[in-house]
Amino acid sequence: MNSSFKQLRLDGVGRAYPTASGATVAALADLHLDIQRGEFVALLGPSGCGKSTALNCLAGLTDLSSGRIWLDDTRIDTLPPERRGFGMVFQNYALFPHMSVQDNVGFGLRMRGTPKADAARRVAEALALVQLEGHAKKLPGQLSGGQQQRVAIARAIVIEPPVILMDEPLSNLDAKLRIEMRAEIRRIHGALQLSTVYVTHDQDEALSMADRIVVMRAGSAQQIGTPREVYGSPCNLHVARFMGYRNVLPFAVTALDHDRITVQSQGVALQGTAMAVPAGTREVAVAMRPDDFELAAAGNDNAFDATVKAMEFGGRTSLLIVDSPIGELFVRLGGVFQPGDRVRLHIPPDRTLAYAEEA
Repeated sequence: MNSSFKQLRLDGVGRAYPTASGATVAALADLHLDIQRGEFVALLGPSGCGKSTALNCLAGLTDLSSGRIWLDDTRIDTLPPERRGFGMVFQNYALFPHMSVQDNVGFGLRMRGTPKADAARRVAEALALVQLEGHAKKLPGQLSGGQQQRVAIARAIVIEPPVILMDEPLSNLDAKLRIEMRAEIRRIHGALQLSTVYVTHDQDEALSMADRIVVMRAGSAQQIGTPREVYGSPCNLHVARFMGYRNVLPFAVTALDHDRITVQSQGVALQGTAMAVPAGTREVAVAMRPDDFELAAAGNDNAFDATVKAMEFGGRTSLLIVDSPIGELFVRLGGVFQPGDRVRLHIPPDRTLAYAEEA
């Protein structure tokens, strides 16, 4: 495959499986996605949402039930995995334990019949890119988890693929190493200027690494957008909850003017932002992120009193569980608090999101 492609396109891709009753269940349904050369796209969602199925369909490891996959003007879903030429990085690294690092990295080149001199040069370049030049003769068992992951990345990129596919590649690493490897993967992606499709269940990974995020649920894409769009303006309650809006409560609508909404519950009135709330809607679910609350200053609107029930210390900020007239809330604030403390909370209207869905 030509690494100078312009676009990878998933056109209505679906994968259904038969059940014992003779019916079918969709693991992936009607996914439309255009991925440009040089773009980093994260498929984000909980276990069983279809993100790994989408990746396996791209790789050719799972057949399509519907739709097509195109690399520019070439249809590739009919090609076997080896003819698609994609690089793949697995969750468990999938290294050969009896082979040296350089032999692991060069395995794909040997399978393609690449001349030895050319293969040796490309392996050396790939190891340099992942900063493992001094480890070429070692066995995988002599490396740390992060180093093994770098070997897996080098093996994927050495074949000079048009697209790199990564399936939860950091999930087996500790928290500190995961953060370090995020930066490394972005650096390598930027150096190669190819496309990366990255599967993860970790919102922080997706937000920090991707150019665009595809939030998935039950086999379908719920929202496709930039990290800023998905984080700040989730299109529905599922996306909101998955992106950290832990507080979702029912409110009555008292006024609605385009995207400006006023809601009320138990005597507390809040100004908010209507997320596609139709005219005439009488009840909404209001989503609020713990991090968006502040201690109210004098004269603040969108404020109400609450009582601290419990606290989880988190360093510079702590996660409070508070009782309020509108219900129990999770609130993240800086400062020292104890159960029983009274606080007055403020949340900005643009961070108070109303949805015409049940809480």
